[in-house]
Amino acid sequence: MDKIREALHQAYTGEAKAALRLKLYADKAEQEGYPQMAKLFRAVSVSEEIHGARALRLLKEIGTTEENLKASFESEQQVAEVAYDSFVKLAESEGNRAAVLHFSQSRDVEEIHAKLYKEAMNHFMEERETTYYICKVCGYVSDGLLPDECPICNAKKEQFISM
Repeated sequence: MDKIREALHQAYTGEAKAALRLKLYADKAEQEGYPQMAKLFRAVSVSEEIHGARALRLLKEIGTTEENLKASFESEQQVAEVAYDSFVKLAESEGNRAAVLHFSQSRDVEEIHAKLYKEAMNHFMEERETTYYICKVCGYVSDGLLPDECPICNAKKEQFISM
């Protein structure tokens, strides 16, 4: 990787992390009764997303929708099968039950993401419409059906958002 490409990748990664962190900071500020601070964190979060998107476009990692589906499927599969499995083993070896739960639930959800992408690739030209239900606790995504309880973390259906 040449130096500019590496720098762009670092910028993208840093901006993506900052955007997520600032969204969580905004939620916390809102909970603590600081609406103006929450607004500031959200505004800067959007700005960081813009920076990250610009770096990602310069990296030319955004292809056609079909290419993006394939890349997303492969990424989810890799994360679930390699990264999270090793994270689970590490947490188990250190006896960190909370981390084991987090990593194993995240791995399971990543596998579901891969299946959703695979399904979308198989029906790419159909453009079927569906509603996705996302568990706010663990990130599980259900395609077209709001479960009474999350199959990954057992959260109740009230803990889901729809898109």
